[in-house]
Amino acid sequence: MLEPTGDAKAYAIEQQVYARLTGVIDPELGRSIVDMQMVTGIDAQLRPADSDLDRPVQAGPNDDVYDVTIRLELTVSGCPLTEKILSDMQQAVQTYPDAILVPRISVSAMSKEKLSGLVERLRQARRENPFAPKDGSSPDTLIIAVASGKGGVGKSAVAANLAATFAALGYKTAAIDADIYGFSLPGIFGVRSRPTDLDGMLMPVDAWGVKLMSIGMFAGSDQPILWRGPRLQRSLQQFLSDVWWDNPQVMVLDLPPGTGDMSISVAQMLPSARILVVTTPQPSASSIAVRAGLSTLQLPGKVAGVVENMAWYEHNGERLRIFGEGGGARVAQSLTQQVGYPVELLAQLPLDTEIRTVAEAGRPAVLTADGSLADTELARSFVRMARSLWQSQ
Repeated sequence: MLEPTGDAKAYAIEQQVYARLTGVIDPELGRSIVDMQMVTGIDAQLRPADSDLDRPVQAGPNDDVYDVTIRLELTVSGCPLTEKILSDMQQAVQTYPDAILVPRISVSAMSKEKLSGLVERLRQARRENPFAPKDGSSPDTLIIAVASGKGGVGKSAVAANLAATFAALGYKTAAIDADIYGFSLPGIFGVRSRPTDLDGMLMPVDAWGVKLMSIGMFAGSDQPILWRGPRLQRSLQQFLSDVWWDNPQVMVLDLPPGTGDMSISVAQMLPSARILVVTTPQPSASSIAVRAGLSTLQLPGKVAGVVENMAWYEHNGERLRIFGEGGGARVAQSLTQQVGYPVELLAQLPLDTEIRTVAEAGRPAVLTADGSLADTELARSFVRMARSLWQSQ
């Protein structure tokens, strides 16, 4: 609470600004800067009429102008989203309706003791693995694990664009690049920074509305990863339990190709995960893709559907079936027969050079430069897929 000052109107302004700042959210933690005790003081002072300082443009000749100094303590020095927080704070102050307020924000970093206390409170507010409740109930998060029988079928592109689509549709979305050997999501999302470490708790990087975590953020894109068995499992465990995800509505995992250690770890740690199988049209790819889907027969996950990528190439108005056709339908039909419930072919996606070129520029192809959904058939295909997955959970 703020202590009263001698000026009753100034004190009232301080109280009301404090209340307005509760609506300013730390983008990494998803919590109010007031609730996290980041606002340590507010001081409102009436500016003298004969002040040498320029009057705000919106102030009339008879309006009182108050300078409002706000003391803000960030979780760490050099917080990557400082400008976003400051901008939101200034907006909250400058749009105050009952006076002309000029914000002046003093920024510092929390003490180690205060940061440790904050992290401890955050840890107490969640389960060890928030996506696998110990009571056996279903989590609130729709978890989609994107899998393929072999590499090179565009699995990561499907995972990235699906996550971006959910985010653009307004869902709180997270993504884990669980493809330890061939991590691709940081590049597709244009991520060059590392997650912020808050006293042992990692903050996922926010890119195009998606909270993202990948081993590629730590290892570097040119560094090989030679992990197996327990170490692979531990990496996923850390991504689930040591990262502040803030209760996403949708979690997309990009799995390594095949049915190896990581796929088994996902099934063990995320028993409610739904498997989305990606294939290309040719029989050699579709037959292998069936194996990825059939792995769910031994595991608790359920097949959510099939995506056929590179289904055709558009040339002079004609659809050229470069890789043959029918692979997606064959995978869906085979899985339906063997898992005992209907498995749908959710989408057939074209071979489109724009998917590659836009991704190499650091943006999922379903999005425009401003982050909204593109007016393209590709984006519409992903929107239909996202809505189908959400409705079927």
